Amino acid sequence: MKSSLKIGVIGAGRIGKVHAENLSRMPEAEIKAIADLYADDQLREWAGRLGVSEVVQDCRQVLNDAEIDAVFICSSTDTHVPFIIEAARAGKHIFCEKPISFQAGLTGKALDEVRRAGVKLQVGFNRRFDHNFRRVRELVSEGKVGTPHLIKITSRDPSPPSPEYIKVSGGLFLDMAIHDFDMARYLSGSEVEEVSAQGAVLIDPAIGELGDIDTAVITLKFASGALGVIDNSRQAVFGYDQRVEVFGSAGLVQADNDFPNNVLLSTSQGIYRDKQKLFFMDRYDESYRREAESFIESVLYDRPVAVDGSDAQKAELIAHAARKSLELGRPVKMSEMHALGAV
Repeated sequence: MKSSLKIGVIGAGRIGKVHAENLSRMPEAEIKAIADLYADDQLREWAGRLGVSEVVQDCRQVLNDAEIDAVFICSSTDTHVPFIIEAARAGKHIFCEKPISFQAGLTGKALDEVRRAGVKLQVGFNRRFDHNFRRVRELVSEGKVGTPHLIKITSRDPSPPSPEYIKVSGGLFLDMAIHDFDMARYLSGSEVEEVSAQGAVLIDPAIGELGDIDTAVITLKFASGALGVIDNSRQAVFGYDQRVEVFGSAGLVQADNDFPNNVLLSTSQGIYRDKQKLFFMDRYDESYRREAESFIESVLYDRPVAVDGSDAQKAELIAHAARKSLELGRPVKMSEMHALGAV
């Protein structure tokens, strides 16, 4: 059994850099190479500070490197499937950012290759590794709230992305709410059977002009009989708003936002505290580190990954059902998506 892994990072944008910096601090991981189509001297200088000397523009130099045990795919979504397929065929274990693809058929094709190759694939649903949400899951699994009846998830960004980002994002359901669809399955311990979505453009007309929405409410029906409600907004002026609640037959468990501190100032004018964390990189800094550690341990000790390709595929399918519900103006059963060949 190996004591460490040699890793290649594909894509050195914002998320790729987060993963690379986390991996560089892990004794069980060695970054052998970083590949980015736009690699330049500035990127090489940054990589050098992490102790990585091999920075290339051709991703296939990483995929074809026999010394590399595993790859972190952090490139644009449209490249995920071909890179997963090539990595699997090369016998490399794979960590891939979400979503695997914008098309359920393509995701299925990638997962077939992973199964044939017998390699591990973990998908970047980092919120499962958040300390608050993980504790909620533990309490629900231990039966502390009895049988879950209602799952509520609030997920609101501090500000909308640029129109350029919206064009390639896959839309709110696949880009933003997909984390919440995964969280709904994770917290409830049950599969989604029906999806109903309402959406609006209330923040930025440019988002609507691009065929997307910036505000949504999604209701879910679970196989267990429980109900779920997710609300999304691209703009919460007070900060990054991330809360969950599971209400059951024996009680209630809630997770509030993360704050920089727990200090309250009380005066005759009112009671004040600092705003919650304002950016997802601050809010989920620890969970990004934990998901990478979990992947490394799964490979080194031959354990199942915490979030596999099936989890990713199911979250994507819920996102497609939400989009279909919005377009048709009615609830969509997950069985309809299967009948249409979505998986």
